[in-house]
Order: sequence, then structure tokens, then C-alpha cells
Amino acid sequence: MPTEILMPALSPTMEEGTLAKWLVKEGDSVSSGDLLAEIETDKATMEFEAVDDGVIGKLLVAEGSEGVKVNTPIAVLLEESESASDIGGTAPAAPAAAAPAPTPAKAETPAAVTAARAPAAPHAAGGDRIFASPLARRIAAEKGIDLSQVQGSGPRGRIVKADLEGVRAAPKPAAAAPAPAAAPAAAHAGPSTEAVLKMYEGRAYEEVPLDGMRKTIAARLTEAKQTIPHFYLRRDIRLDALLAFRGQLNKQLESRGVKLSVNDFIIKACALALQQVPAANAVWAGDRVLQLKPSDVAVAVAIEGGLFTPVLKDAESKTLSALSAEMKDLAARARDRKLAPHEYQGGSFAISNLGMFGIDNFDAVINPPHGAILAVGAGVKKPVVDAEGQLSVATVMSVTLSVDHRVIDGALGAQLLQAIVENLENPMAMLA
Repeated sequence: MPTEILMPALSPTMEEGTLAKWLVKEGDSVSSGDLLAEIETDKATMEFEAVDDGVIGKLLVAEGSEGVKVNTPIAVLLEESESASDIGGTAPAAPAAAAPAPTPAKAETPAAVTAARAPAAPHAAGGDRIFASPLARRIAAEKGIDLSQVQGSGPRGRIVKADLEGVRAAPKPAAAAPAPAAAPAAAHAGPSTEAVLKMYEGRAYEEVPLDGMRKTIAARLTEAKQTIPHFYLRRDIRLDALLAFRGQLNKQLESRGVKLSVNDFIIKACALALQQVPAANAVWAGDRVLQLKPSDVAVAVAIEGGLFTPVLKDAESKTLSALSAEMKDLAARARDRKLAPHEYQGGSFAISNLGMFGIDNFDAVINPPHGAILAVGAGVKKPVVDAEGQLSVATVMSVTLSVDHRVIDGALGAQLLQAIVENLENPMAMLA
């Protein structure tokens, strides 16, 4: 029986993608694990692998097609004994509804991301595809076996013939009652597209279509500002001790080709602060708060057309030189859009540094489900009053901590920011 190959969800937030390139053609034989296509998500271009063995009977989606919904049939796979004439009863299904957002309570791991690159689990509730070999499907159809009740033992949990031995037919569970009609969508803030076009009628302009990344950024940040109760804490940090210490370290590390940036110290300071104030190392998970044990710190990286927030995992236990090397690698691959999903998902805390652009201070938007984000401005020389009451000049950096009040209360946020300040103003203590 012909098997439909569906558009995969290559990341938890993916709802649609672009089928950038087919790596097979009709009539090609494929085995489980063979590459089928290159698919562009909202963040990167990723390779899609075959789950079943067989022959590509028909390609249903043309190369270069944009906006292909997750779970939409994109090709038909035949058994070796079948031919294209057997596809007659296999019509492309209507595109499935957008995949629901992932449950925040589930921890993100490399293994989970690896599974996300392949089609979803072999049997999932709610009408998702059940992965089974063509022979197992045929046997189940003949015997009236409900495959959703069978545990697969094949590759990636696929149901194979041996799994059906001794299984008796059972009536499928009754279909769930239809859900009530959804409430009308909230009106868009601001004028409609038509109203804006009319407003600028007669003026010269160029329309810039939204790509997947820009659509995702718009949706997530709108959600963040509408649903997260932000509050903001501001501090000035004296950097003179850090700059002097950084200069000493860089001179000693020069022979190893290592050059530490101020941002490397900021990452380390935040990672240690999350350990010093563990209650603030937390994320919002819908109906609960998750307090993380390691310090997984995300850092915003600007790229053409958008940004990534790669995550440095276990940052509290890594040396400054290790953090520096990892950050350089992540940033370079982010700009080339070569990051895997597990490298930019997760974390409990983020850093956005615009100081290198001369920005003195700003307020950053929290990236859900993070509990906070630190906005970092430029270090500038300012007059200050020292501990002895004398006026002097110091290099001062302004930072703003944006906090999710559902996760972190005011006093707890102040403790976290105080720990960050102390770490940066006493940099040698971070190496103790």
C-alpha cells in the first residue's frame, strides 16, 4: 500500500517550511536514513531523512515551494513490488492544522532535537501519522488492527510485521466530540494592510516580503509583549577592574590565540549569578515554573534579516576561554544559518548586547519561556564619586534586566542583578 511522506516538523516551533531542494527523483529506491530533501525552516536549512524503505512513486510538492504546512503530504513511497499505478487511491491530504506549540514543561535535549529532525514519534494521539512498514500496514488493514495501540520495535520505533504477531483486532476508540468553534481572532493592533497601502498610495516604496524568520520574530515578540508581564531593573556597572583584568589575561593568552571580549565576562557573570540566586534560574511553563539546575545562557546574535539566540549550556562550569571559543563558533554558524535547533532552543536567561553599536541603554523583550533578559549598553567614561567621596572618572556600563513577573518577583530580580554587578566589578572572584 503506498505510503505518504509528510512535511516534517524540524523544530518545535515550525508550522510551515519551504521545500528548498529534492535530493531524490521519482523512481529512486530509498532506504531508512537516506536523505530525501532539503527543507528551509524559519531559522535554518535542514536535511530530511527517509524513515521507510521503498521507491519514490510521486513527488507531490514542487522544489522551491514555500509555505508548505507541517504534516502536508509531499511525496508518495511505494513498496518494491508496487508501481505508480497503485498511487491512484492515494490523494494528497488537506494540509493539517498548524502544529501546536511544544509543551514548555518538557526539557530540551540533543536527543529530543535529533528526534525532531526525523518524523514524529511512531504513534501519537490526535490523528498524527503512525509510522509503520508498508507490510505492517497491509497486515493491520486485513486483520482490522488499530496500529495506534501497537508498540513498534523497528528503527525509530517504527511498527514492523513482528509487532503484529498475536495482536487481535480491537475497535478503535470513538472519535472525540468536535471542539467548540474557536472565538474570533483578536483584531490586529494598528491599521490593516489595505489601510496602510492606501495611506502611502502615490509615494515611492518597495514591498519587502516576510520570510519565515521575520514572521516568527514578529509572532513571538508580539506574543511576548502581550502575554509576559515585564518589569525592568537598571544598574550602572564600573568596568575599570574588569578591563584591567581582561588586558592581563589577553596578554597571557596571546600565545594560544585566545582573545577574551567583555561579552565573554558578561556571559560568565550571568551564569554564575544564576547559581548564586538559583530561584531566579527559572522559566515559565504555562501552569508551573521550572527551576533549572545548570546555567544555560542564550546570547542574541544579529544576522541579516533577523537574529538567533544560541545557547551556551552549562556556562557556569566552563572557563572564560572555553566560553569565548564556543560563542565565536555559535555566532559564526548563526550568521551562516547553520545552527541545529538544539543549539538555539532552551536556556532560562538571555543577554542582548548593543554596546558595540554605541547604545548607552535599552530595554530588551523577553524571549519566552525565559525568565529574564539582560540588555547591555556601551561602557563609557563618566564622572563618579568613589568610596572616599572623591570625584573621579570611571568606565561605566549601563544594564537593564527585563524580568517576567510571573517567574521572578521584584526582590528576587534585584538579587539576581546585584549578583551580576558584583561578579563584573570583581572579575577575579569569578575564577575562584
